[in-house]
Amino acid sequence: MGRRNRNKILIPEARQALDQLKAKVAGTANPEQAKFEVAQEIGIPLKEGYNGKLTSEEAGKVGGQLGGNMVKELVKMAQENLTKKQS
Repeated sequence: MGRRNRNKILIPEARQALDQLKAKVAGTANPEQAKFEVAQEIGIPLKEGYNGKLTSEEAGKVGGQLGGNMVKELVKMAQENLTKKQS
């Protein structure tokens, strides 16, 4: 039984900001290239098109790295925002 992707943006207007964040943490200008940039950094042979030869572990490393860095950046932004409000 396949896993359904339940990651749904609750506020569709946030899509552009999330894409910008993804590009920022990957170190690229184009959010579509973010996963390829991360894959290259960690040595995963991800390419455009069919990637059926990648293992689940390899694919998870790319997504996990990218998602984890996005969460870290969001936490950092929230902490900075709280610090500014307290000043």
